[in-house]
Amino acid sequence: MNIEQALQATLEESSRYHTFEKLSEILDPEIIEQGFQQAGIATVRKRRLPLEAVLWSVIGMALFRKESVWNIANKLDIMLPGKNQLVAPSAMVQARQRLGDDSVKHVSNKSAQSMYKQQSFETWNGLNLLAVDGVVWRTADTPDNRKAFSSGSNQYGDTAFPQIRMVCHMELTSHQLLCSEFDNYKTNEMKLAERLIERTPDNSLTIFDKGYYSLGLLNRWHQTGKMRHWLIPARPDLQYEIISSAGKNDHVIELKTKHAQKNFPNVPETIKARLISKTIKGKSYRILTSMTDRLRYPGNEIVELYCHRWEIELGFREIKQTMLDSAYHLRSKRPDMVRQELWGVLLAYNLIRRIMTMAATVTGIWPNQLSFSSSSMAVIQYFSSVSIMSPGNIPIHWRHLLNTLVLFKLPARREDRRYPRWVKPKPSKYPHKRKTPVSLTDWH
Repeated sequence: MNIEQALQATLEESSRYHTFEKLSEILDPEIIEQGFQQAGIATVRKRRLPLEAVLWSVIGMALFRKESVWNIANKLDIMLPGKNQLVAPSAMVQARQRLGDDSVKHVSNKSAQSMYKQQSFETWNGLNLLAVDGVVWRTADTPDNRKAFSSGSNQYGDTAFPQIRMVCHMELTSHQLLCSEFDNYKTNEMKLAERLIERTPDNSLTIFDKGYYSLGLLNRWHQTGKMRHWLIPARPDLQYEIISSAGKNDHVIELKTKHAQKNFPNVPETIKARLISKTIKGKSYRILTSMTDRLRYPGNEIVELYCHRWEIELGFREIKQTMLDSAYHLRSKRPDMVRQELWGVLLAYNLIRRIMTMAATVTGIWPNQLSFSSSSMAVIQYFSSVSIMSPGNIPIHWRHLLNTLVLFKLPARREDRRYPRWVKPKPSKYPHKRKTPVSLTDWH
């Protein structure tokens, strides 16, 4: 082989490594292939924009919020070689339609499950700390979006923008999303939470907000799988019978499920739970949980676990304000493309959080102790430059990225800081009565 043939072979070999192949360390190509097969979108024709490249473009829509979709494809250099150096905007639109929304959904869910199984997280008494909560997204105001997702309403009619209601299941020490479900804005969050039960991991403790109080939902959550516990604030009007007590603040109680049997026919007539009370800074708190074993789960620690539920609120803020640059409206105009974009947002957030978890594991700190804003900028910079990296130097750049993220450790949180919630007065639907102006003649 002469030198000309050797150079030609080298160029052909290097051309096989496209950007989406270089990113295999972040998102396993096998997961992408499984998601595509499950969605039934495998293609035989060799296109300049293969489905893997279009998927990375959808992820790029969340990472490069101010860039257009076709410009993202050009920036990431994800299309196959061709006559034209740039991809046409119309080709990108057609490629997204070929990809569909189910494929991105399956890839997002499979990657989240794979990330959870491959990594180890901090536990409390052998249980992973999880949380469930809801969030709302706004879409472009088009007739199709309004018909598919609806919107809020008041006494004057519907609100300005169609909205999507979502419920997420998050691992609290890493902020990684385990699974998510979303639907029409008028869908009850309790119904969306029921869809998460089957995918809840074993040996876990899920913390709920008080709005998710449903004995049928909580009982099914606990009974499905192994060691799937729950924790929720107790209602002020909670009706119960005490079975046993360990002091005045720790009771194992019996709850009647008469009202829950309507929506959950298989729920037993009564269920056992544990009611724990504790006074913190002069305020009394009551927590209801399925962890009835007092020897394994100390009662004095259970009440304080509820404060970790706010980690999921921080995760929502990271997605909306930091990653999406406070651009709360999804850019797509069609319902199927809106769903595709939203699954891409969740997938992009999880990829960033996975890289942060890998970096934090090396130093022995929690991933949520790293700054998300600084880490996301470093990861996005890596995405931007990976297209010009030599395949042989990618491991060097990858190690440099992980070492850089460790530098973004946040200072310890101050426990004495308080942010009391400001409760705004409910506005009256009646106009205020105008006061009669005082005339000058009234003074004489």
